Amino acid sequence: MARVLIVEDEEALSLLLRYNLEAEGYEVEVCSRGDDADTRLREAPPDLLVLDWMLPGLSGIELCRRLRTRAETERLPIIMLTARGEESERIRGLATGADDYVVKPFSTPELMARVRAMLRRARPELVSSLLRAGDLELDRETHRVRRGGREIHLGPTEFRLLEYLMQSPGRVFSREQLLDGVWGMDVYVDERTVDVHVGRLRKAINRTRDRDPIRTVRGSGYAFDDQFASAAVGG
Repeated sequence: MARVLIVEDEEALSLLLRYNLEAEGYEVEVCSRGDDADTRLREAPPDLLVLDWMLPGLSGIELCRRLRTRAETERLPIIMLTARGEESERIRGLATGADDYVVKPFSTPELMARVRAMLRRARPELVSSLLRAGDLELDRETHRVRRGGREIHLGPTEFRLLEYLMQSPGRVFSREQLLDGVWGMDVYVDERTVDVHVGRLRKAINRTRDRDPIRTVRGSGYAFDDQFASAAVGG
């Protein structure tokens, strides 16, 4: 399991990032101060660092510079978050040692994709490109979905929705949580949009006699059936 450290002083944003990263199966720790993060990173470096530019105690840019001078963290993958969008500031962040640069407000699904891509390059053994459950298979790299060997054609939103649910089998997500995780925190759409796309997803992946892996939890939301894998294999 890949370990991710988030260094961010905006509590709402750090909670959102933690929730989405844990939903993808990562072990997540959060720091709100740059100096506290510096101490934590000396003790046990994570597999990836999500680092805000502006922090109390020690700035993100200075923390990044320090990390690149130490042997144990000189190759640590770092994604820098900032509200600064000017080209000169992006160049400065990358020149200091950040591997990637994301400007706020950003799309949560895009950031999750960047985290996966960076970990795949740095620690490929920790990130699987394939999600499998029973006779259903989702390939993150090729964006292909198969069921029982049959290729299923999904739109980009249905693909992200299936991927999000498959990452956490048995976990019930509210419509609001799915909107944040699949559509992104900066996109404003009605919660009923989730129902529409779940319906499209079900129509695409289920034939007449197929078992439906998407479970509707009345009054709560949706989940990927954690018993689907064994039931599908067992017949």
